[in-house]
Amino acid sequence: MTQRSATPAQRAPLCTLRDSIFDVVVVGAGINGCSAAQHLAAAGYHVLLLDKGDIASGSSGRSSGLLHCGLRYLEPSPDLWTFAKRPDRLVIALKMARQAMKDRSAFVTSKPGQAKLFTFYFPVYRNTSFKKWQIDLALKTLEAIGGDRQVPLGRLSLARDQVAAHPLLRHLRDRDALAGVAGFREYRFDWPERIAVDLALDARDLGARLHTYTRVERLERRDDGHWVSHLKDSLTGETTHVTSPIVLNTAGIWMDGLLGRGGRAVKPLINGTKGAHIAFKLAPELAGFGIATINRIGLPFYVVPWRGLHYVGPTETPYDSPLDQVAANDQDIAFLLDEAKHLLPGLGLRRQDILFTWAGVRPLGADPRFPEGKRAREIHDLADQGLPNVLAMTAGPIMTHRSAGRELTEAVRPRLAPTRDPVALTHRARVFPENQNAPPLLDHFPDIKESHVAFAAEHELPESLCDIMVRRIGALWSETNGWEAAPRAAEIAGERLGWDEARRAREVEAYRSFLKIAVGRQDL
Repeated sequence: MTQRSATPAQRAPLCTLRDSIFDVVVVGAGINGCSAAQHLAAAGYHVLLLDKGDIASGSSGRSSGLLHCGLRYLEPSPDLWTFAKRPDRLVIALKMARQAMKDRSAFVTSKPGQAKLFTFYFPVYRNTSFKKWQIDLALKTLEAIGGDRQVPLGRLSLARDQVAAHPLLRHLRDRDALAGVAGFREYRFDWPERIAVDLALDARDLGARLHTYTRVERLERRDDGHWVSHLKDSLTGETTHVTSPIVLNTAGIWMDGLLGRGGRAVKPLINGTKGAHIAFKLAPELAGFGIATINRIGLPFYVVPWRGLHYVGPTETPYDSPLDQVAANDQDIAFLLDEAKHLLPGLGLRRQDILFTWAGVRPLGADPRFPEGKRAREIHDLADQGLPNVLAMTAGPIMTHRSAGRELTEAVRPRLAPTRDPVALTHRARVFPENQNAPPLLDHFPDIKESHVAFAAEHELPESLCDIMVRRIGALWSETNGWEAAPRAAEIAGERLGWDEARRAREVEAYRSFLKIAVGRQDL
């Protein structure tokens, strides 16, 4: 592991970018934009990474967070003959599944502490449209196309008596109707936002410029073919512009809005669907056990153990509401709770047992052949729409972010040679400096220390308490969402960032308001 840089580097004023020339401007500091910036900088390109908000403040931090093996792509839904009817979907599914297995192995091998292992069980009932042998075949296929001895899939099969004695599976519905239960090893990112933050900081250390809270107001093409990105600081209102021959649009669900600022009418690239989740605190003996299945409308459904909690989801519904206010609504919550109660009636789950909720919108591709959104990751060359050397990526899931960064870099190479010498790119985990005497920030989650707040404030470019609690230290993803520690965290951060007492109070209130919307904490 490598220790995070100890060089203080708060967000630079926008004026420091005035009239700068870059090789590539990357718009959108989600997981794929950060990976692209990291890979491009290592390859020798002069890169500017921008986001209108904080790092990973959009869909990257709102997903199921699974570093999954790719079974999702091979599950026999919505019916048995889907792949037979649409062989193009089978090709896409195998490609995505293979990439998922390879990226899973690469991440776990290089950053074992940031990927948490658990066991997924897939119950198969006799009255379903698919058979247990199909699940077994899918798991064997995953091993064949992307198996890794260092990170095995760990396939297993449970007999009926084992199900009855299992801490979680004994709560399944209709156990007498089970045809069998398959199992496999799975991983969950500790919290995805931190992965993106590490990538962005690595890109910075490799020579990229990083400017958060910086909005691209307009793209303008000069006569020499270079693009002028007109920028505005989202917090101060300051404006400036930069130029680059190439622009990468990794803005996710905001992608189409950015393309519209290029002065040309372009067809939409995004067909987003909303995924919501609800979290519970279950009995301690259930820790480490989860369920992957198909819900009653034929879509994937998960019960995932995480940080002493369990969450269920996702939903998958069209979304056309404001992109900056994505949250689980009453309909989402009722659906997920009903599915969880149907799957595991023995747990006796109730609405009042829900600790918190969250939701995000998947940046799936817009394609008439896939009315529900195209899941295959795709790089779009927008030259045919009057935007030469503007590239965009759709449907890039978190688990394949490394290969996404590589592919975007390879897409740039034929258009522009690097202007600097390449440097070695490593994927070693970045860790907070160890401080044995630092007290925990949260009583119920001792892994998060007060010293982490101090270091993040001094060295990791936060602009708000929310930036620190959510994306730098992950306090959001705990039983209390870190609410009880917000005043103390504001005090620690404020000492480093120059916040007076009034500013600290505003930051705490802003975090409270964020929790009400983003994770449904109406009790605050």
